[in-house]
Amino acid sequence: MQKLKEFYKEYPNLFAILELMFFLYLFVFSLDLMGTSLKLFGKGFSHALIQSTSNPFTGLFIGILATSIIQSSSSTTSIVVGMVAAGALTIDSAIPIIMGANIGTSITNTIASLPQINRSNEFRRAFAAATVHDFFNFLTVIVLFPLQLTTDFLGKASGIFEGLLEGVGGVKFLSPVKALTKPVVKFLEGNAKILLHNDNAVPWVLFALSLVFLFIALKYMVSSLKVLVVSKAKIWFDKYLFKTSIRAFFVGLLLTIMVQSSSITTSLVVPMAGAGLLTLLQIFPYTLGANIGTTVTALLAAFITGVPAAIVVALTHLLFNICGMVIWWPLKKVPIFIAEKFSEYSTKNKLIPVAYIVILFFIIPISVIYFSQ
Repeated sequence: MQKLKEFYKEYPNLFAILELMFFLYLFVFSLDLMGTSLKLFGKGFSHALIQSTSNPFTGLFIGILATSIIQSSSSTTSIVVGMVAAGALTIDSAIPIIMGANIGTSITNTIASLPQINRSNEFRRAFAAATVHDFFNFLTVIVLFPLQLTTDFLGKASGIFEGLLEGVGGVKFLSPVKALTKPVVKFLEGNAKILLHNDNAVPWVLFALSLVFLFIALKYMVSSLKVLVVSKAKIWFDKYLFKTSIRAFFVGLLLTIMVQSSSITTSLVVPMAGAGLLTLLQIFPYTLGANIGTTVTALLAAFITGVPAAIVVALTHLLFNICGMVIWWPLKKVPIFIAEKFSEYSTKNKLIPVAYIVILFFIIPISVIYFSQ
């Protein structure tokens, strides 16, 4: 055991790579198991779920609430992609949830600014750096949500891109890995039927297991990637990575793709902003890059399923963030100004940041979902 610990200390990256490979397999397995469980529920369950999310406003706030609770848009979008692949959600019902997940994910970096709340100057800078992500996502939804409702431009554009990908064989991506999960899924399904003696309980148990495996896989994929990437990136942040807006954008994009979590990459710069090392003008393009980088998880999940509708939904997430970037990067003064002013106001009354998080990410979504049923 002692020798193993010494070997781990000497080669931490090797263990991180092995861990990453195992949890990538678990990620694929969880999606496959989710699809199997949803199919076992039957058409009645699918119909009820589709009906409950057919109101786009409800879908939007389900996305906000779900992501705020689990603090991972990757988990929310992967679950949505899995449900679309299994036929439990339609593309139209899924798109608002994806939009809501984009807002919900910004809660993590906002919470990351709160430890500095008793140091006014640090908190003002840190809270502005955190909420500029929030306000970018809010403004993007305010502009694009009505446009999506009236034109379905995201669904139509994503459908065209999916057709192009299917034409070059993109839908078959990672199918060999999925083939390795099938026997394990079948084994679990068969044993669940034997152990439970109740066919109605089997899909619920398998679905619950799939969610547990999905959360575990994403958590440890992110932690292993963090070991491999983030510690090294920190060294370069101050000197090189934020020298220009374009460079900051690509740092946010590539770092988020590598660690599979925009929450980590956006939260990473909050204490740096609090210390005065980074400005909002430097952080804003980095945030845009992180927003686009986080769409890779849903795309990976969609390609694993190989279902065209799931790929369309994942592509809408990517296109949504690209459209937001195209609109608000040239108009960056708007979200930056709102974040700065809100941060100044919040510094004067320390209850405001807490109320902001509780009301916006929890009370409003719960109220909308409850009263729309």
